[in-house]
Amino acid sequence: MKRRRKTDGETTYWLSYSDMMAGLLLVFVLIIAFTMLHAKMQYDEKQTELIGKEQELLVQADELEKERDIVAQQKTTLDEQAEMLNAQEEALAEQGEKIAIQEKTLKEQHELLNKLEAIMSEQQQKFDDIIGVRAELVEELSREFDDSDLKVSVDETTGAITFDSSILFDYNKSVLKTSGKAFLAEFLPRYVDVLLSPKYKDNISEILIEGHTDTEGSYLTNLGLSQKRALAVAEYCLSEKSGILTESQLEEMRMLVSASGRSYSDPIYDKDGEIDMAASRRVEFLFRLKDEEMVREMIEILSEE
Repeated sequence: MKRRRKTDGETTYWLSYSDMMAGLLLVFVLIIAFTMLHAKMQYDEKQTELIGKEQELLVQADELEKERDIVAQQKTTLDEQAEMLNAQEEALAEQGEKIAIQEKTLKEQHELLNKLEAIMSEQQQKFDDIIGVRAELVEELSREFDDSDLKVSVDETTGAITFDSSILFDYNKSVLKTSGKAFLAEFLPRYVDVLLSPKYKDNISEILIEGHTDTEGSYLTNLGLSQKRALAVAEYCLSEKSGILTESQLEEMRMLVSASGRSYSDPIYDKDGEIDMAASRRVEFLFRLKDEEMVREMIEILSEE
């Protein structure tokens, strides 16, 4: 009996140890299973997190690509703006050069204008002096012939002296009549005494004898007639045979006198605006003063400028 109890005790001991080992093994298995389950869960979480990160990275990559496109567009825009800015800078530089040139031109024009104004003032003074001389001459000529029996008229503005051609010529003729020669013999010395007096002779540049006709007939026919009449008067006045002027007066007059025909280009009108045929047939003595035309043209040009 004692032996059996010993065997039963050993059996019980080994069973308890086996159970314990089995329990431990089960515990280890559970621990390992739990650990693996936990690891699997962590793995799944990490996998899910990784997938989320990958998707986030993909989204960020798309956004980055979009931003790159935006940056590229902005760079293109900046390049275009830079080109436009360079073009504007070049245009401004060119405009600056043009402005500088314009300023230089304006300065030169201003200086020129000042010079022209000075010249105009000087020429205006000369012109005023000439007008003064002409006014004095006209006044003296008027006094000279107002009290004479000669039928002449003195223009109050120009000093031109006009007389009817019928005194000098027969109708449509160019040969001086005896009465015409007598008229010129009385008129010319008095005219010359005034114009060639020491007071005025240095101012006289030209004495013109002009022939004028009425409007009857053609222009060329009247031009020839008016020229012949003006030349006939000039020849008689400047001829030594006529004896009208002294030798010194002849010499001076020959340097000054010119003759021309005007045909019917400058007719005389009556108070009703109709052509006065008789008055249009005439001979005129005119004078020009030295520098008068030049000064007049200069003033007109400067006035326009």
